Amino acid sequence: MKYILSLLLLVTVSFVANAQNTNPNGPIFKFAEETHDFGNIKEGPVGQFDFVFTNTGKEPLIIQNCSASCGCTTPDWTKDPIMPGKTGKITVKYNTQGRVGTFNKTVYIASNAKSDKERYELFIKGNVISATSTETNIKMNPSVQGASGQK
Repeated sequence: MKYILSLLLLVTVSFVANAQNTNPNGPIFKFAEETHDFGNIKEGPVGQFDFVFTNTGKEPLIIQNCSASCGCTTPDWTKDPIMPGKTGKITVKYNTQGRVGTFNKTVYIASNAKSDKERYELFIKGNVISATSTETNIKMNPSVQGASGQK
């Protein structure tokens, strides 16, 4: 009996979530960009980027939660409802300390936005350059900009 009730609850929740996402008047995300490439960034500082979006739907857009694919990436988002035609942002921070090499991270967005996807996803990528190897390169190659204040 518990199994049947659990299954019925799961089906009901799935139906309600799917119906909410296909509401023809529902809120809609319109991002300026969904992927940000940091390029080469030096190890140590936190890389940060603001994903700006507009609610192009007809109802308030509410972000319930944002989560990242790993602990080195931290999202923060507009907590108040975003009214139709208004903008909001999701700020994504990537901790570069001790993470030399290329990275590709995903931020997952749970919201009431109309979508044909289960959830929205944003992406950051880049290449972290070791702080020590960068300094060594500058010392060994004085033609690198900024090595001695001159080119």
